[in-house]
Amino acid sequence: MASYLICLAVAVIGGLMMSRLTKRLNLPAVTAYLVAGLALGPFCLGAIGIEGVGFQSLEQVEGLGVLTQTALGFIAFSMGSEFRLHQLKAMGKKAIIIGIVQAVVTTLLVDALLVGLHLLFPTVISLPAALVLGAIASATAPAATLMVVRQYKADGPLTRLLLLVVAIDDAVGLLLFSVSFGVASALESGAVNVLGVVVEPLLEILLSVGLGAAIGILLDRVEHMFHSRSKRMTLSVAFVLLAVGLSMLKFHIGPVHCGFSLLLVCMITGTVFCNVCDTSQELMERVERWTVPLNVLFFVISGAELDLQVLVNPVTLLVGVVYIASRSCGKYFGAWGSCRYSKCSPAVTKHLGITLLPQAGVALGMALTAAVLSDGTLVRNVVLFSVLVYELVGPALTKRSLLLAGEIKPEGKTSARVLDKPRDPISIH
Repeated sequence: MASYLICLAVAVIGGLMMSRLTKRLNLPAVTAYLVAGLALGPFCLGAIGIEGVGFQSLEQVEGLGVLTQTALGFIAFSMGSEFRLHQLKAMGKKAIIIGIVQAVVTTLLVDALLVGLHLLFPTVISLPAALVLGAIASATAPAATLMVVRQYKADGPLTRLLLLVVAIDDAVGLLLFSVSFGVASALESGAVNVLGVVVEPLLEILLSVGLGAAIGILLDRVEHMFHSRSKRMTLSVAFVLLAVGLSMLKFHIGPVHCGFSLLLVCMITGTVFCNVCDTSQELMERVERWTVPLNVLFFVISGAELDLQVLVNPVTLLVGVVYIASRSCGKYFGAWGSCRYSKCSPAVTKHLGITLLPQAGVALGMALTAAVLSDGTLVRNVVLFSVLVYELVGPALTKRSLLLAGEIKPEGKTSARVLDKPRDPISIH
């Protein structure tokens, strides 16, 4: 326990210290935290074997999964608060069109190139693995995107549309992966599972939306019982923890496997709560300040989870380069074409695709599910390689796009320090 606490403290301090260096390079703080995680991971400082100084194994990092899942829940809850009814009325139709089109285009393009690679070199990648990687390519990481938006206080048409599209992307990606994984499994086993391909993914989305809405409404009802800011904030934290915990439950209804999407549950909780509660904005700001250290830990641990051993396998590198190139083109041109169709502004049309490149936890979760395939190890390694690239490069590209779109104000040198006020002497007479 002592070594774990020391390690977590070193992780937070290391991430913050690294952010001082990346600030000089005009890079987002998210990049600093990820690089700090790599440095403290089992392939760098962790390899020295000194307890408390770095993570000594991937198993030790994975043992902190409860922290990363909790942090992801708070990030999704915070993202849900962006979906106010007036924004949904103004941009909801465009976001749905763009969210669906860019995900489908990305999947089709990655599938086409990887299937072509399979036809040229059948021993390099199997057809089921190619189909599954195409669906995984549709996923976009909401955490890195939201952190960049929060850090630079970005605001404008591109930022608002981006947050909506990223949220929709999660649901679309889940459906695409379920269909692709079902087809891939059928190719290997020779049997088609209709429940797994159609019913279960749709049911997961419906259950997640229903659970998130119920928790959001319940939070609003209970919140009215308290007037203290600190108690209301504590209550909000407890409900997010409840949402994260319940989203991990799995059960069966006859032959149907039922589960929830953590991101969708927490996102819908935040969306419903912020649209029914009149004082939600002030409360959300307090929760976001409370979760800052947790978010730092999330990205440092995510950096430590990146397996550098995938860089020594030439097959992984070959498939990974094709995957990254085709996914990047799919995201950019899918967003560009759907933005033009939706008649978005030139700035949004030009820059939205770049902001959709980050990829992390959702993709890794899909790769874990695909591990049962005969080529599952290759799928996992390719996704790990892409996450390594996208997580280190993606936040900086997102910042650049928001800056070029004019939605990030130039930073000045600021300090949050406030000098202590002298206290009045207490008289004893």
